[in-house]
Amino acid sequence: MDVRRMWRQWLSRHDRVRDALPGVPLVVISVAATAVGDNSWHEPYWFDGVWTALSCLPLAVRSLRPLQVVLVTLAGDLALMAFAPHMVAAPAASLIALYTLAALGDRRTAWTVGVIAALMITGVYAGSHTESLVGGASLVRFDLAIAATALGRAVRSRRDHLAEAAGRVELAERTQEEEARRRVTEERVRIARELHDVVAHHITLVNAQAGVAHHLMRTNPDRAYEALAHIKDNSRTALDELRATVGLLRQSDDAPDVRAPIPRLTDLDALIGGFQSSGLIVTVTRLGAPRPLSPSIELTAYRIVQEALTNTHKHASATRAAILLDYGPHLLRVMVTDDGRPGAPKGAGTGHGLIGMYERAVAVGGSATAGPRPEGGFQVVAELPLALAPATVPGAS
Repeated sequence: MDVRRMWRQWLSRHDRVRDALPGVPLVVISVAATAVGDNSWHEPYWFDGVWTALSCLPLAVRSLRPLQVVLVTLAGDLALMAFAPHMVAAPAASLIALYTLAALGDRRTAWTVGVIAALMITGVYAGSHTESLVGGASLVRFDLAIAATALGRAVRSRRDHLAEAAGRVELAERTQEEEARRRVTEERVRIARELHDVVAHHITLVNAQAGVAHHLMRTNPDRAYEALAHIKDNSRTALDELRATVGLLRQSDDAPDVRAPIPRLTDLDALIGGFQSSGLIVTVTRLGAPRPLSPSIELTAYRIVQEALTNTHKHASATRAAILLDYGPHLLRVMVTDDGRPGAPKGAGTGHGLIGMYERAVAVGGSATAGPRPEGGFQVVAELPLALAPATVPGAS
């Protein structure tokens, strides 16, 4: 097995030797054939072997110039068949050249040349041997030329099929790798978005309530104690939400029992209570007919409201915020506005919160916009479909 592999590797590095190799048995056979007599063996006709070797020389470049090699070998074999019919039993070099042309060239050229060569070989053989064109010996030459062409096309088809199969496998592997990288990227963004929403919201409230407790510790211990209690509650809620978020990120489906407990629109009162305890007055208005929605839609709406209120509390210097939930026939419209002053100082935000809003809305097939209002304050508007499209479920959160 090792010898065979080494031999193949050596031939792959020596193209001319590989191309000329089929001519070796042709020369040996032709010399041996001249040594066979009617009743005994005799001295071979070495002159016939020399001519056979000369006719096989063009085969050394058959992979480089297949059509030219066919023409040269065919001309030589036909000349020998016409002028020295006893020297050529079959145009072997031409058959090898026809096979090479069919295996390396295009189908139309291969069959055109193959049929013409078969007709010429049959005609010259029949004329030089005073045979009929439809005689057995003449038809054998015709069949040999057609068979060489057909064999070459079969080999070419098999090679093309194997190359196509290898290409499909390579494409599938490359597509699989790209899909895996895409899913990893989406999951990283998804995790970052969830952690940002949970951590940023609760840390903002804890920071605000800690400031209140620090300010009132000496002048109003009771209210300072109340602020510390809110800090404790928010810290516990943050830990619970982080656990729920980790559980949510570990699942790929959208079943409520799998991802529970996750925030929903029914939890807005608790969310608003945390902000109000920090001094922000929040009102909620519901239009249309509120109804249960897909957990992913409800989670998206809740996170958008949460991020909008967090930004309002951190950056807008606002005292009031209004939430509007408008249940339409096909869309849920979520709008959060505040009364922040146009010149209010901004905190050192990263912009990830707004980006997360857009990504969440788009992930469930909706849209989101955010920007300052002409009359002052800031406004976030999101339109979410009431029914989640199945194709968007994996990235819904």
